[in-house]
Amino acid sequence: MNNLVGLTYPTLWLLVFASQLCLPVPATIFLMTAGALAGHGEFRIDRIILVGICGCLAGDLVWFEAGRRWGNRILRMLCSFSSDPGNAAQRARRVFRRWGPHSLLVAKFIPGLDGVTPPLAGMEGIPIVYFLAYDAVGSLLWCSFYVGAGYVFAGQLQIAIAYVTRLGNMVALGLGVPLLLYAAWRAMTLIRMIARLRLRKISPSLLRQRLELNEKIAVVDLVNFENSEPCAGIPGAIRMHPHRLRGPGRVELPKGLDVVLYCSSARELTSARAALALRKKGVSGVWVLEGGLNAWKKLGYPVEAAPISNRPAIERLGIRVLDSQNRPSPEYISE
Repeated sequence: MNNLVGLTYPTLWLLVFASQLCLPVPATIFLMTAGALAGHGEFRIDRIILVGICGCLAGDLVWFEAGRRWGNRILRMLCSFSSDPGNAAQRARRVFRRWGPHSLLVAKFIPGLDGVTPPLAGMEGIPIVYFLAYDAVGSLLWCSFYVGAGYVFAGQLQIAIAYVTRLGNMVALGLGVPLLLYAAWRAMTLIRMIARLRLRKISPSLLRQRLELNEKIAVVDLVNFENSEPCAGIPGAIRMHPHRLRGPGRVELPKGLDVVLYCSSARELTSARAALALRKKGVSGVWVLEGGLNAWKKLGYPVEAAPISNRPAIERLGIRVLDSQNRPSPEYISE
């Protein structure tokens, strides 16, 4: 039987590699198709699995090196498409710290964990030899499962070929075009967000001056929900969850109280999103610290450890955070 889908070993490697880079490529379908073709003698099943493993290792090694070099920035980027990036990143860290490199054995079978495990391994300082060993075994299991499924159901090859042929023509239109449009929309949204907040930024020096004058101002720390471990922040700052601030419910502030948000994300995007959400809730005196916590530290300004509880500072400032039923919502506050 002829290979009607034009699948070759180099093409299969490229498809698997692209899939591991988190591109919208259905590599599992092509692995199954290759397995079905092997059932008709057009491929060698051992070579298919070897090519698949090499594609997995190449893609995962890119993320491993990225995680080792850029750390939290890579993890935040990968988790940014979830509804709650901070919690998604923390869950991934908890899973990896519990199972360590053993999680690489099954990560490819678990949506959401497959993309973040390689950079987490780099961030946690796993030796590259151990990473490649565990990742190779996990890739072997993953590739063998889908290639084996295709081999077993090789009798349905014509259906698989027709499906993959249609899918190959539809990927660019059905996935690629919407993905590009979504990316362009997100980019425009973020650009408009930054533009709207351009006049609502405050420099670290001005913030420090206002704090030293004991002006009526609430400094809100969003950094500790971007990182897995509590870290030092601006003295007197209260910790609030950015996702909760953007969610349903109300935030009530005393008249004349200004709010300054700060984070550590690139171009203050976490703070910008939270600031826009607060403005939509009717909170007008919202500012974003220019450069975030990194700019504050760069100027040599003091930092302090996270407080044991936010409640005294919140009560002193007169801030009320309410849920969708207008009830006090302690889950909005970091205790």
